[in-house]
Amino acid sequence: MSATDTDVGAALPKVRADYLPLLLPVVLALAALPFIPSGSTWVTLTIAGLAMGMMIFVMASGLTLIFGLMDVLNFGHGAFIAIGAYMATLVLVPLGNWMQADSIWLNLAAVIPAVLFAMAVTGALGLAFERVVIAPVYGQHLKQILITMGGMIVAEQVLYAFFGPQQIPLPLPASLRGSFMLGEAAVEKYRVVCVLVGLVVFLGMLAILNRTRIGLLIRAGVENSEMVEALGYRITRLFVGVFMAGSALAGLGGVMWGLYREQVNAAMGGELLVLVFIVVIIGGLGSVTGCFIGALLVALATNYVGFLVPKAALVTDILLMVVILLWRPRGLYPVTSR
Repeated sequence: MSATDTDVGAALPKVRADYLPLLLPVVLALAALPFIPSGSTWVTLTIAGLAMGMMIFVMASGLTLIFGLMDVLNFGHGAFIAIGAYMATLVLVPLGNWMQADSIWLNLAAVIPAVLFAMAVTGALGLAFERVVIAPVYGQHLKQILITMGGMIVAEQVLYAFFGPQQIPLPLPASLRGSFMLGEAAVEKYRVVCVLVGLVVFLGMLAILNRTRIGLLIRAGVENSEMVEALGYRITRLFVGVFMAGSALAGLGGVMWGLYREQVNAAMGGELLVLVFIVVIIGGLGSVTGCFIGALLVALATNYVGFLVPKAALVTDILLMVVILLWRPRGLYPVTSR
């Protein structure tokens, strides 16, 4: 190694790893343990919280990238959640016999096309929404709020017009019904699947962001989009790709939530939107890891408080956000300085 290389390396600032937020879900779970009457109840509540956290993460992960990279306040994100769930019903309802068959292969033959169809439609609608609605109002936050909220209302009314005001049943596949025993704790099969799907999405996003060229450009764009454009890359194409991916993930989250609730309604996106924004704010704008930790914290806290003090569960997520922002005003892992 030459003397010049040594000097350059010595001049680079060292980035200190920040592991403290990663420990928060574990600390929260252990702190709740003495207050829960039995260990089996604690295990059931914890796994239920992890499953709910993973579903919220899938819905919120796209929004945090859209927020961080594009500086877009997309209040229409909830519409893609509802549309994804409705698109899944178009495939799953006609294949009801396959869903209720005892064969896991028939169940998968119905669920996998439904998920892919929902993600494809929401991704395509995300492309149209970004080009027609979002593009004219880049950099204008007030107009973004108004126009995206308007877009979500329009989408909700369109769903009512096409599918009717009634709730549409979306039963779980037969293979994912019921629970199994983990010691003395009953664990629902579908919640375990949600945890696995959430982990796959999280690790996949980390791999893309940290191990690929497109991920490098996205991370650079979150911190300084002008710099990326000055290097010759078309940031507009990056914006469109991120918006489509975020919309498709919202569609996937909608399918998971619809199967979890076993019903679909047009207002479900609006009902989840506040929760999704709370998770993005807790995690820090543009941070996938922060969004992941934030989703787990919100879901675990809501589950524990809902069991111990049911009336307090309604404000748990708000109080948690206030505490986190008092500790770290820019969220757990802020990527952008906005």
